[in-house]
Amino acid sequence: MKPIQAANGFSFRVGFSGHSGHLRVEPLYTEERDNPIKALPDFVLPPAFPRETPESIKEHIKEKYLLPRLDEDAFSPEKAERQWDFDWFDRVKIPLEPSLPRTVMVPVWELPFRRCKEGSVEGKWEPSSVEVDVSELIVGGEASGSFPRMFGGAAKDFVRGSINNRPFRPGGLEDQSLERILPEGASNGEWVREVLNGGPAQTIPPGFKQGLNLGNLKAHPYLWNVYKDQSALNSTSVEKLSELSVQFDDLFRKAWEEDVAEFEKDGHSTESDSVKSEAEANQGDVLNGPDTGSSALDEILSVEAERFDEKIYGGGQQQKEAWAVSGSSEEIVDKFHELVPDMAIEFPFQLDTFQKEAIYYLEKGESVFVAAHTSAGKTVVAEYAFALSSKHCTRAVYTAPIKTISNQKYRDFCGKFDVGLLTGDVSLRPEASCLIMTTEILRSMLYRGADIIRDIEWVIFDEVHYVNDVERGVVWEEVIIMLPRHINIILLSATVPNTKEFADWIGRTKQKEIHVTGTTKRPVPLEHCLFYSGELYKICESETFMSQGLKAAKDAYKKKNSNAVSGGTGSSSGFSAVQDGPRGQKREISNRGKQNKHSGPQNLGNYSGTGWGNQRTGGGQNSWGSRRSTWLLLIDKLSKKSLLPVVIFGFSKNQCDKSADSISGTDLTSSSEKSEIRVFCDKAFSRLKGSDRNLPQVVRVQSLLCRGIGIHHAGLLPIVKEVVEMLFCRGVIKVLFSTETFAMGVNAPARTVVFDTLRKFDGKEFRQVLPGEYTQMAGRAGRRGLDKIGTVIVMCRDEIPEERDLKHIITGTPTKLESQFRLTYIMILHLLRVEELKVEDMLKRSFAEFHAQKKLPEQQQLLMRKLAQPKKTIECIKGEPAIEEYYEMHAEAEEHDEQISKAVMQSPVVQQFLIHGRVVVVKSQSAQDHLLGVVVKSPSANNKQYIVLVLKPDEPSMTQTPSGSSNLQDKRSADFHQGYVLLPKSKRGLEEDYRVSAVPRKGSGIINITLPYQGAAAGVSFEVRETDNTEFLCICNRRIKVDQVGLLEYGSNAAFSNTVQQLLKLKSNGNKYPPALDPVKDLKLKDMDLVKTYYKWTHLLQKMSENKCHECIKLEEHIKLAREIKKHKEEVNALEFQLSNEALQQMPEFQGRIDVLKEIGCIDENLVVQLKGRVACEMNSGEELICTECLFENQLDDLEPEEAVALMSAFVFQQKNTSKPSLTSKLSQAKQRLYDTAIRLGKLQAEFKLQITPEEYVQENLKFGLVEVVYEWAKGTPFADICELTDVPEGLIVRTIVRLDETCREFKTAAAIMGNSSLYKKMESASNAIKRDIVFAASLYITGV
Repeated sequence: MKPIQAANGFSFRVGFSGHSGHLRVEPLYTEERDNPIKALPDFVLPPAFPRETPESIKEHIKEKYLLPRLDEDAFSPEKAERQWDFDWFDRVKIPLEPSLPRTVMVPVWELPFRRCKEGSVEGKWEPSSVEVDVSELIVGGEASGSFPRMFGGAAKDFVRGSINNRPFRPGGLEDQSLERILPEGASNGEWVREVLNGGPAQTIPPGFKQGLNLGNLKAHPYLWNVYKDQSALNSTSVEKLSELSVQFDDLFRKAWEEDVAEFEKDGHSTESDSVKSEAEANQGDVLNGPDTGSSALDEILSVEAERFDEKIYGGGQQQKEAWAVSGSSEEIVDKFHELVPDMAIEFPFQLDTFQKEAIYYLEKGESVFVAAHTSAGKTVVAEYAFALSSKHCTRAVYTAPIKTISNQKYRDFCGKFDVGLLTGDVSLRPEASCLIMTTEILRSMLYRGADIIRDIEWVIFDEVHYVNDVERGVVWEEVIIMLPRHINIILLSATVPNTKEFADWIGRTKQKEIHVTGTTKRPVPLEHCLFYSGELYKICESETFMSQGLKAAKDAYKKKNSNAVSGGTGSSSGFSAVQDGPRGQKREISNRGKQNKHSGPQNLGNYSGTGWGNQRTGGGQNSWGSRRSTWLLLIDKLSKKSLLPVVIFGFSKNQCDKSADSISGTDLTSSSEKSEIRVFCDKAFSRLKGSDRNLPQVVRVQSLLCRGIGIHHAGLLPIVKEVVEMLFCRGVIKVLFSTETFAMGVNAPARTVVFDTLRKFDGKEFRQVLPGEYTQMAGRAGRRGLDKIGTVIVMCRDEIPEERDLKHIITGTPTKLESQFRLTYIMILHLLRVEELKVEDMLKRSFAEFHAQKKLPEQQQLLMRKLAQPKKTIECIKGEPAIEEYYEMHAEAEEHDEQISKAVMQSPVVQQFLIHGRVVVVKSQSAQDHLLGVVVKSPSANNKQYIVLVLKPDEPSMTQTPSGSSNLQDKRSADFHQGYVLLPKSKRGLEEDYRVSAVPRKGSGIINITLPYQGAAAGVSFEVRETDNTEFLCICNRRIKVDQVGLLEYGSNAAFSNTVQQLLKLKSNGNKYPPALDPVKDLKLKDMDLVKTYYKWTHLLQKMSENKCHECIKLEEHIKLAREIKKHKEEVNALEFQLSNEALQQMPEFQGRIDVLKEIGCIDENLVVQLKGRVACEMNSGEELICTECLFENQLDDLEPEEAVALMSAFVFQQKNTSKPSLTSKLSQAKQRLYDTAIRLGKLQAEFKLQITPEEYVQENLKFGLVEVVYEWAKGTPFADICELTDVPEGLIVRTIVRLDETCREFKTAAAIMGNSSLYKKMESASNAIKRDIVFAASLYITGV
């Protein structure tokens, strides 16, 4: 700065002085300084800082920026074994990207046989390019995260996404949602009406909380009237003016209806459709060139073009009947190599029909659904999608429900493609073009708006039938709904009966066609046998059931057990249960449930047989001794018939272990195979520490493997399971005892499959195996290319199954794909973060709402037609119409009357009045004109019903003509639609005396006439019938003389005529029916609710008599008209409800969950996600509400890292019944604190009407069985020692700790959001404490052996 000129002309300068750096002002001499640089004042450095020189500055820059140096804190010797994810994105300055161009050049896709290769280099096709507007390529980019973001975050955010990103716009949403969302009140005309009616000036715009403060504005009243034409201004009276005034709501509704009608009439397409039609027109110009293809190809493509035209010009989603396109095309198969001349990958074998169809549609860029049996070759379609993505320089994602499948597919695809792996605990090469991940990871990426989603062209869903899983099936539906429109879908599934329905749902949701293909033919046919008493009996072959084999097995069973019949015990009881059929089956299921109530699924192994009939309940040693002999017989039989290797499916871990141990003396391997097994195990287990190599499970499994016997279930250590799987695939394991997870998670077929039992415990009860489960496991039999036929064997020990049960399981229809969609708090919070995506949209697009949403266009058209109908009006001759009020009272009176009549008929007091001679009114089936009758005979020992004589409705009209002196109240009762209305006793006529005469003759009580008996007397038809008391509409206060003997025993015409004439007399005065017995005064009913209803009813009758419509001569006509008007209004309201969001099945639950989130502070009143809600979005491992409350209540602050991670194990541990852990006092207090929080949250949700019991809520989401184990593991205790602390299998311990590491990462991210640095460091320390040794040993599929 230049010297400052003081007032007296002296210059001065400011500088530092002394070590403390005080300011000092020094005067300057007034000599002239020509050099401007010298005019700058000198900055006087304190003596503590030496003057900088060029050399010192150079040295500083070199030291700080040019010399690489490790961080001493991070790379200290204490942290030598720690691993880091070194983030190069944090070290690199990303250059700023230029703004997006308005247009880009895009290559034009041409059909393979239309491509012109002449004149091109090396005869290869070179696509032509066209200039396309960027806005056409990025549809919906303005309202979503579809535009490229400036990326400056961590690498993991590029792949995994961030909570700060907006999710991508799901494909298939209507274009209307892209428009600006107007606030309520902005377009309904309310504010305009208020101004026109003379209200104050509007200063607050609709949707705003406050507006401009313009002071006190004076209201300026106006009166607005709208006329049809100017000439009507002078001639119209005041009454007519009121009819011509127009409401703004009517104007908007009328304009809307006209627009919709015009839209449907003209058949206009949406904006996105116009873009597609232009692209199709451009493509059509290209296709109209010289015809180089054959007529067959033109025919194929013409069909496709017609389908495409229907899609574009057919009126959008409402005109589309089915989005699932099925049916094989022989032309595609015959001309496949001409249609797809340049395949992305060549296969060394001949493709099947469904594979060719799928590849053809993939080449066209369309979605496919492939349904086929196990080992049919569905993976070929996935491989071709990988090859296409590599060819197109895009990405493909392969999702699987189980981590084992992901690891195995990574190994299979590693040598063919550029593959990466993303699971909960492993992240390998996320930058690869082909990514394999679990479905939960893909869901998280979609919700968090990961930028890598932009590059994805294909998403492959393997094992789609897993959508039926109760716990995790909802994830599949969420992912399918959330996928952006530029991603194509490939679905691979086992054969299910409703494949087309599921594909139609996906197509309707994503607004794109889904081509359904597949095959029901097995590559290796199966034969099904029963194994009993050392022999095999074939019962099914080529999907045809063979009753002869089952009969032979039953004959052998009878022959073997004939000697035991006299004993009364043993297997004869089992046979009797088989013969009992369903009754015996139900008794057996009941007994089983009692026996296994406390044992759980692991004790299923104690029960032998196939599950039908009663089982022997002998001692454990004898039972397992018989099982051992059975296994030895079976293995010997299979070995002689060359049916090894075999997979034996049991349904409990304990059963698999005991079965393998029971044949420990069997040796099935040769010396060379033993050597191969030993070498493989040594290599695989060499990565473990010495103590871990000597774990009892590792030693035991190695001993079994050397003899060719393997076990496979969830209780095994992950590395042990992988060793068993790999050795089985090599063919050195001959007998494998496994649970059903082996059929789902491992692609390892065998020669034979054996079912130890056909009953399983599904977590709730014991039940038979479902046909779909049986098919999935039986599909492992038969190795393609090695076996001509696969064998499936069902073990029979104590009985032979019934034929109908075997038919149902073996040849029955597999389980349909059903929606398991349910609302979760984390789903709601993710969707509330983005205004354009609503939770209601997610609910509408779920598979559960598919059929209801499919009918909406029809319901909408029906509603439009009903609204367009001319409105009926009631013209009252007495001035202002009051018939609406009268009809409401009339309808309510009828409702009360029906309620009273029903209560009267169910009362035991009424039985004493229902004796012969009592006049009653019987309900007619048409409910238009009820029948007057008389009780002829009461119930007795011979007949349990009343016998009544009723007059048929075809009687002459003269008997119903009312006289001038008729009672007005009775006349009004006759006019009612649904029959007879009871009257108070005060309003009835006088009762006539009833005199009982002596019976002329004594009858025998025998009924000689055939009921129902019909006849005619006195010109009226009648019928004698049997009737329950529930069919009586009311009991009248009249009795008549009845000749019971003459009517029932002799069928006397005189008796019938006399009875009919007496009934007609009761109607001669014009009354339809005689008055009824008073329920309070006559029947003496004391029920409080009934008496209350009775007084309401009498009060309504009093009000109705005071209404001016009561005496109207047009009352009947007006009531009928009012009923039609109300019915029309109810139908319109019902249709409007069905079209609204309130009709969604889970809408009440959604409202309850919203209230819970508001109560705990995750969202505010305006549904804006708060800090607590953002933290809850990070909680994927455990229950989000409990985890979030635990963090915000600082429950982990006073705990050490080891204690904190031990307590957190309750969020991820899944086994219910375990031994009780021994905890320290500090951990016990923390456990109780967390338990109380969960109980409070459970009670809160129950208060808001959610179907949750607080105790069950805690039991499902908090399981403290491994708290002690994890605590000792975090402290450094060896794995062998912590296994002794609990009865939980080793495999579940490892799985829990691995998931716990993911929970630590989520808590660490949540701590960063909260700004809690101490919790962040604690979670980091906890994660490091548990990541060691065998628990985090790398997968053999990933690293190799």
